Amino acid sequence: MGSQPNAHAIIDSLLTAVLVVDADLHVHFANTAAEQLLPLSKRRLQAIPLNLADEDISLDMNRIKLCIATEQGFTDSEVRLVIDGTPRWVEVSVTPITLSLAAAASSHTQALIELRLIDQQKKISQELHQRTQQQAARELVRGLAHEIKNPLGGLRGAAQLLERELPRAELKEFTQLIIAQADRLRNLVDRLLGPQRLGERQITNLHSVLEQVRRLVAIDLPSDIRLERDYDPSIPEFEIAPEQLQQALINIVRNAIEALQRHEQGRGHIILKTRTAFQVMLQGHRYRLAAEIRIIDSGPGIPESLRDTLFYPMVTGREGGTGLGLSIAQDLIHQHQGRIEIQSRPGRTEFIIYLPLRR
Repeated sequence: MGSQPNAHAIIDSLLTAVLVVDADLHVHFANTAAEQLLPLSKRRLQAIPLNLADEDISLDMNRIKLCIATEQGFTDSEVRLVIDGTPRWVEVSVTPITLSLAAAASSHTQALIELRLIDQQKKISQELHQRTQQQAARELVRGLAHEIKNPLGGLRGAAQLLERELPRAELKEFTQLIIAQADRLRNLVDRLLGPQRLGERQITNLHSVLEQVRRLVAIDLPSDIRLERDYDPSIPEFEIAPEQLQQALINIVRNAIEALQRHEQGRGHIILKTRTAFQVMLQGHRYRLAAEIRIIDSGPGIPESLRDTLFYPMVTGREGGTGLGLSIAQDLIHQHQGRIEIQSRPGRTEFIIYLPLRR
């Protein structure tokens, strides 16, 4: 009869990351999936306590100690785990296990921790939720904008007619003020309505668009802010609407500049970075190849209170801001069948744009 498979070998072949820790959170066992996820070697994992800081994991590590003390397991279906600066989403299950110590005729309890990556499911769920909410917000704002625009036209027309009938030139100052303010509001309403459809597409080099963005932004870039490039020249030319993609990128870069100006006396840097991404889900379709654009700034980070609504019209963290730039940028990226993601922590914020290249 053949030999039975070793239990450690079976656990080591699992795709789920598995750890066994004691009450002091020292690691007694880690499988290969845990090494790849964390990423630390088994020797390194077993040499240090599993002491993840609050900014590294959204799970209170004391719950694991409590699980061992009370012998009551738990599951947390959405835990944010930051690895090498990149947030990952995992489902965490912690189960108490009692080990018998034959030599000492006693036993002690440890915790079996299972970490299952749910990044893809989380991204799809978030994308669908955000698209539904943002679509509702856009429809509401556009409906209000149309309602505002109609009486504005009448107000401006009435001011022009009144101006013709005024007997004295100095009184026309007031009608000119009415007309100027009506025009200002009309321009704001036009921006609220945003781009209705994508412009003409053409085969374009992505980096030519980014270089145009860099040149336009550099004209009035504060001297203490550096604009750096990190391009992947292997990205092929593909079909885009260059002017509208340029507008979307300018809006995001200017948002980063404003964040830096509010932080550290306006000093810092912005990086324009491109890479290719593989097997990316975009608006319900899987693409074998996508262009990845990262706009990275060293600013203070995005407040938690704004992260879920950052792309909504009229939502802004800047005093005097209209909150339209990022909303318009997202509209334009969506019209390219792309997606924008945000990763943010103090000192580093990344706007990550994916554009489809190949199905």
